[in-house]
Amino acid sequence: MKRILSFARRAIEDYKMIDEGDMIAVGVSGGKDSLALLNMFNNLKMFYPKKFDFIGVTLDLGYKENDFSPIEKWCEEKNIKYKVVKTNIKEVVFDIRKETNPCSLCAKLRSGAINGAALDLGCNKVALGHHFEDVIETFFLSLFFEGRIHCFSPVTHLDRKGIHLIRPLIYTPESVIRGAATRLNFPICKNLCPADGNTKREEMKEFVNNKAKEDRHFKDRIFNAIQTSVDGWKDLR
Repeated sequence: MKRILSFARRAIEDYKMIDEGDMIAVGVSGGKDSLALLNMFNNLKMFYPKKFDFIGVTLDLGYKENDFSPIEKWCEEKNIKYKVVKTNIKEVVFDIRKETNPCSLCAKLRSGAINGAALDLGCNKVALGHHFEDVIETFFLSLFFEGRIHCFSPVTHLDRKGIHLIRPLIYTPESVIRGAATRLNFPICKNLCPADGNTKREEMKEFVNNKAKEDRHFKDRIFNAIQTSVDGWKDLR
């Protein structure tokens, strides 16, 4: 976790993600990225100069096979506050709307649900586990499929909700997270979504990885371009 903490602290300080007295809802999907984020906060809280508190929040999307008890046990062992919030997102997306391209609607519903849960829990910020490669892949998704220069921001203020979204892992390579998940035996819960592994993001992941094999500096140059040129990045530093 030392490397993850180093990357995360630099991002937090570069983009002023944490303020004194913050209560942060950490989105926990059950995957390696969100569990690394939760573990990072648990370690960061011990020494960070600004005092804050946090709680892990998992959205139960409605798949009957979901079992979050391993995460609950893991959090209990680490004395981490943790909450599972039940939703009907799976029913809405797949049973009622019968979406053939479900990712966009699902993302909107999950965003609304996690933000609402955060407010109910008295949180003023929501932390999401997007890592270094997620930033680059999202940039190319917007460029290739939306025809615009765009990427999610390190910090986003939601005026209507009165909360901030923060992404402390934006400097952290996925390989570092993957290594930590293996060595620390994270209680990973498999994604049961039928669309998992068959999305435009998977196409972008393959594209970025292939370009990186050809040019080892490719990812760093694209990330630097995002930091210095994309709205929501260049104006925050």
